[in-house]
Amino acid sequence: MSSPTVWLTTLGCAKNQVDSDKVSGLLEAAGFRASSSPEDADIVMVNTCAFIDEARRESVDAILDVERSMRPDAKLVVLGCMAQRYGSEIGDAIPEVDAVVGIDRYPELVETLAKMTDWQPVALQRSPMAILHEVRRTSPAMPYAYLKVAEGCDKVCTFCAIPSFRGTQRSRPAAEIAAEAARLVEEGVSELVLVAQDLAAYGRDTRDPEGIAGLVHRIAETADLHRLRLLYLYPSEIRTSLIDEIASNPVVATYFDLSLQHAEPRLLRAMARPGGGERHLSLIERIRAAAPHAALRSSFIVGFPGETETDVQTMTDFLEAAGLDWAGFFPYSAEEGTPAAFLPDRVDPIESAERTRYLQQIQERITARRQADRVGGVVDVLIDQVEEGVSVGRSFKEAPEIDGMITLDRGVQGAWVRAKITGAYGPDLEGEVQE
Repeated sequence: MSSPTVWLTTLGCAKNQVDSDKVSGLLEAAGFRASSSPEDADIVMVNTCAFIDEARRESVDAILDVERSMRPDAKLVVLGCMAQRYGSEIGDAIPEVDAVVGIDRYPELVETLAKMTDWQPVALQRSPMAILHEVRRTSPAMPYAYLKVAEGCDKVCTFCAIPSFRGTQRSRPAAEIAAEAARLVEEGVSELVLVAQDLAAYGRDTRDPEGIAGLVHRIAETADLHRLRLLYLYPSEIRTSLIDEIASNPVVATYFDLSLQHAEPRLLRAMARPGGGERHLSLIERIRAAAPHAALRSSFIVGFPGETETDVQTMTDFLEAAGLDWAGFFPYSAEEGTPAAFLPDRVDPIESAERTRYLQQIQERITARRQADRVGGVVDVLIDQVEEGVSVGRSFKEAPEIDGMITLDRGVQGAWVRAKITGAYGPDLEGEVQE
């Protein structure tokens, strides 16, 4: 019997994509072959997201969609956060699922799939856990890669269920992370994106005195690495040492992804988060004092229990004052088992959706204005892909997949070019490659 083929799709955040890359590498080491489509695969796997209700619905839809396209004899396996959070309940609710493998069971995945397909895998040269920690990226289709530096979170935000299924913060050893960074760059990656549930708190659990600033400095020294970017920074964890490292290190993108969530102090207290609009603005001022041209992104919850029209106006005023480059807005989702799910004064879902659209429109205008101000400037652009002769890339101000993009007149995938910005269209830019 030839080795089984596997097709894997990933939902949710960049941290999930890292997990999928690791899982794919583990299966490859055990002799499984990758399939290009679910229709041809012996095993179809869906790496799910369970962050909010919308993400769970998307995960369920994806499971059902791929099930309809599979061969009758193929096996369907659910991975990821939803598998970790709900376990066997998924199989009970969706009988088409053949196996549910949570995050903490990934080391057992080879054995699980081997039993399912009645196939003897290749003997691993190292333990599954070691391979999951050290395996190379299996599909370097893009010139950037996500590098997860920690798992879990110690925060107690009342709206968030992630610690209940991802666990407490567990920082990876800095030497291990640096070695993985070097391997990824050797494979052709030129931009690394550091991710974690609580990136700025890296090293706190291990009492690493250098913390995230020291880790950033160490990774930035990786030979041939052109750009290092950080995502998911909890505002109260951002120290001056980190701001200075990002602002002064030429390899590090001056890009600050701040998890602010709201501008009204009363609601932030109900979320068990510090701060408020004035405190947020103070942090932004500190960042811009160190890096005047820094890109700023954030995410916000709209319709949290107790939110009023006055609070929405507070958010509006904050957005105008902050002048963020990018922002995402998400209607509040009452997550099972979280303290916020028991709070009174729920906001009607229709009203919450309307407030979300309203704030999105305000931010879209701010983003468009800030992008228009860049016309005439010259930036370094990493070309992510070329489609039908059109080159599309990003500068330091655009993170992969979530921000705008820069369309150029020429260039090859993976190349770094100097480009003059010639036009702005909402969140996106056009440019010409300079000789």
